[in-house]
Amino acid sequence: MVTTEEQSRQIMIVQAKPKTKATIALLKPLAVTWFCPRRLMENPGEKLKENEREKQGKEVYHHYAHADLCKDTRWTAKECYAYMYARSWRPVNQFYSDLVNGKSVLSELFGAKNEGNIVESLDEYAPETSQPEDQSGRWARATFKIVVSYHGEYFDGWQKQPGLNTVQGLIERSIGTFVDDKKAQHLKDKGLPVEGMTAVAGRTDKGVTALNQVCSFYTWRKDVKVEDVECAINMAAPGKLRVVSVSQVSRAFHPNFCAKWRRYLYMFPLGEDNQLKQIDKQEKKNICFDMSRERHRKNTAEDNRVEETEGFPHGRDVIDGAKKPTSFSVAKVDLFLRNLEGKLLSYKMFARDTKASRNIGPPTECFLYHARATEAMLPCSSKSEADAVRVMCVELVGNRFLRRMVRVLVATAVREAAAGSEDGILLKLVEATCRRATAPPAPPDGLCLVDVGYSDFNPRRCFIY
Repeated sequence: MVTTEEQSRQIMIVQAKPKTKATIALLKPLAVTWFCPRRLMENPGEKLKENEREKQGKEVYHHYAHADLCKDTRWTAKECYAYMYARSWRPVNQFYSDLVNGKSVLSELFGAKNEGNIVESLDEYAPETSQPEDQSGRWARATFKIVVSYHGEYFDGWQKQPGLNTVQGLIERSIGTFVDDKKAQHLKDKGLPVEGMTAVAGRTDKGVTALNQVCSFYTWRKDVKVEDVECAINMAAPGKLRVVSVSQVSRAFHPNFCAKWRRYLYMFPLGEDNQLKQIDKQEKKNICFDMSRERHRKNTAEDNRVEETEGFPHGRDVIDGAKKPTSFSVAKVDLFLRNLEGKLLSYKMFARDTKASRNIGPPTECFLYHARATEAMLPCSSKSEADAVRVMCVELVGNRFLRRMVRVLVATAVREAAAGSEDGILLKLVEATCRRATAPPAPPDGLCLVDVGYSDFNPRRCFIY
């Protein structure tokens, strides 16, 4: 039996003139697509590329084709990744651990002039709202605002996920004893554990630290005291998570929707060349494994070739005849970031792992109140000058942040500073059409959510001027 697809091909070939047979032969794939509903939306070119990838059995990395003068000195994605992860992050993790446990204060990094800028849990976190006289129904609920500090090294992020040690899961299990009887019975009938339900100001990724993360939960019980809530959470993970404050707030309070700004701090170890050699054995193993995957690949085309690098910056620094830099200027990073202040921009090129529906329009727009970078000396446990570690501190304050936006922004600024790009390069990358134009996210070890504000932003409370 002759199908409709075969008939269409025969008709086209019989009716064609000799000089047009070559043209019709090129149109045969389109005729198949037109008459086959299953392949109506497929692109034949993409299908061929997928088949080629399956034959190779390996991933193909496409590099963004930069057209500026720094295209030859700009790190590739793999080189940028290796440069970031080759740093010694242990001093940064130790300093964040001291901050979480109250053994140190953030102002130590920036001198005595910022002594008054120490972040505290103030009443501004709970906006004042009027309540109805008849407090019944949902207004009878008691809402508690919880400010917690946790070290990201010990958790798999904030959001609760099955089988993972997350901050949300830990807190919700801890406050399960304060759930009202009606809800507790409802959970038991469904075979679910009796746990509370929290809302948060902003979810953090795995490895990211928070000093003043704000969350809330509600209950209809009238006998719950703030001291009991604080004690229950503090007993869950001593040394890893600490309650900064607990207070009862208005029913209208929501930690995310009521927030007006968030402040992030990223600390990037600068170190000397000898400090770069002090890499953990496991980190060396991971970097060498990632690099070896690309070592034996062949360059197939000019615009989608894979650079064969080995452990940059420890390997060769000459690729395609261009020498790649191995250092950058902190002042240059600060200049790049200052150009973003006071502007409402779409940072979709600096986001990762977001849905396609959020790649366009207002959901990707963020307003940065403050964006600065400076160099500081990270205090060590010995308090000696020889043991102090130089770090670059990046302070970002904005009304909202996209997923992994801070880490991509920091990594891209470092990459462009090392390449010697022009001052407005970040603004140009905002207008890019492909996320490969920006660098891969910097390690989560250096990122910290400092605090969340529920009143208008005050520039005088910044750490970096």
